[in-house]
Amino acid sequence: MATGDIVLGPNQYGKAECRLVRITRDPDAAGDATRHGIEDLNVTSQLRGDFEACHTEGDNSQVVATDTQKNTVYAFAKEHGVHSPEQFLTTLGEHFVGEFPWVHGGRWEAEQYTWDRIVADGDPHDHAFVRAGRETRTCVVQRDGDELFVVSGLKDCTVLKSTGSEFHGFPRDRYTTLGDTTDRILATSVSAAWRYTPAAVASGLDYNALYADVRDLLLEAFAQLHSLALQQSIFAMGKAVLEQVEEVAEIKLSCPNKHHFLVDLAPFGLDNDHEVFFAADRPYGLIQATVQREGTPAEPRAWASIPGFA
Repeated sequence: MATGDIVLGPNQYGKAECRLVRITRDPDAAGDATRHGIEDLNVTSQLRGDFEACHTEGDNSQVVATDTQKNTVYAFAKEHGVHSPEQFLTTLGEHFVGEFPWVHGGRWEAEQYTWDRIVADGDPHDHAFVRAGRETRTCVVQRDGDELFVVSGLKDCTVLKSTGSEFHGFPRDRYTTLGDTTDRILATSVSAAWRYTPAAVASGLDYNALYADVRDLLLEAFAQLHSLALQQSIFAMGKAVLEQVEEVAEIKLSCPNKHHFLVDLAPFGLDNDHEVFFAADRPYGLIQATVQREGTPAEPRAWASIPGFA
């Protein structure tokens, strides 16, 4: 092969966004399965391996059809259950790598949507739900041979502090018009992703409990810090997670600054003592950072094809 020849580079393929709703039925004391649970996911399966002949020759002899991948998602939801996005995706990965020798690894991704029970006559209903919209849970599981990488996360988690935030002391030039402020609204839509250590993944984890812990730590840190910049808030949020959850190796955060501008009511003869704001949707500041433990080895394979983070 000569320098300059056209060759196939890294590639993957699969079935994207398989909408999966799994209903579980728990029997009551009489044995009737009247109380239902719901798990609602959007699952993507992508395989990596020896697929060069398909790309260069049109030889499909080693192509696991994307339709087969889709069907496996639904069949595994029945046979194995979901339990957590992390566990479900790990099971899918083990199957494809173990079943097809030419599949060397892959990427399995899920978003999970939350449903709360509707309260009827003062009690949570057994099988009626309302969609909860505080945030969307995310997960990406990747395999490289026998190595497994689990990155959990959340997105669309919109938070706001109506005070306890400042921004001042920044450099000025002839293009600077923003004024200093010692009291402002700080709002953002948090996207966060955290990588679990290989040792923790190998030991078996309660991913649902860990997700709840990390989410609550992020929110608590945002609320409690008197912030001098969104950058400071992001670092405090990541630091809180790493200090309290030893299973997490590193965490990445991406936070757009949802600007709220004080409306000038002087033309109407009215004061505006931080009461009435205009919520601007764009343009917006976009702050991103990785928070990690010093000395922890980087693992770029875990973050491959996960866009949107620093």
